[in-house]
Amino acid sequence: MTRTWFVTGCAGGIGQHLAAAALAAGDRVFAADLRVEGLRELAATHGPRLRVHALDVTDPAAVRSATTAAVTAFGALDVVVNSAGYRSIGSIEDMSEVEFRRNVEVNLYGVVNVVRAVLPVMREARSGRILTISTIGGRRAQPGLGAYQTAKWAVGGFCEILAREVRPLGIRATLIETGGVRTAWAEQPTSDVDVREEYQETVGRFARTYHDNPDVQRGDPAKIARVLVALTEEPDPPARLLLGSDAAWIGRLVTEARAAEDDRWRPLSLSTDLDGLGDFADTEVARMVRP
Repeated sequence: MTRTWFVTGCAGGIGQHLAAAALAAGDRVFAADLRVEGLRELAATHGPRLRVHALDVTDPAAVRSATTAAVTAFGALDVVVNSAGYRSIGSIEDMSEVEFRRNVEVNLYGVVNVVRAVLPVMREARSGRILTISTIGGRRAQPGLGAYQTAKWAVGGFCEILAREVRPLGIRATLIETGGVRTAWAEQPTSDVDVREEYQETVGRFARTYHDNPDVQRGDPAKIARVLVALTEEPDPPARLLLGSDAAWIGRLVTEARAAEDDRWRPLSLSTDLDGLGDFADTEVARMVRP
């Protein structure tokens, strides 16, 4: 069956590779990006199964209009992929308010806007897949990426809630947490970031280590794209999927470290309940909130 994909961030990186992989599988793609030049290059290599659309995901009205255009063009929305992204490097103290907000607007509200626009279509059809490209940075805490990772942490929570809300409607949602990926975006210089002396050991060290380092850009975007196309065929996909050996290693490390810290402070955590209550794990509320 030929499916229709709506993919943001298609002018480069994972989004561009994913559009190509979906087209290679015989599907149709509505490719959206703010950079129309990159979309024109994509359109020149494919036929009528590809439509391109200039889109700023931070504009809710524009996203709703793009959704309507996609449905008008192809008659359906089967797979929606949030791949648009934006990243700034700098300390939390020194990053400008404009840059901090831009990170949050693109990486968080861009996802929210797309999801809210496509859900009515998928809810009516009682089917659909929503993939959101994120990063292992949504679990870790890297100095220098305060704005970017703040948004990615929020996206992680948003997508887990989304997956639980829409599952009874026949819609499946998965957060894709990649490690470093070899894309032009990831290869942009970081070593020339202006970092004040007090943050050289944290923000400065990250910027120097990340720049031009193959060990932090291990992921192959073409392989990722093929995995994601296959994932949309899975009847019971995960709410979160780690991609990359670095993401898998860091994910386990973060989980184990957090569990150990929680256990260390558990007596203090339990000390603040009202007197006379039973074990929370036995309550109806606990049964409701279990993952």
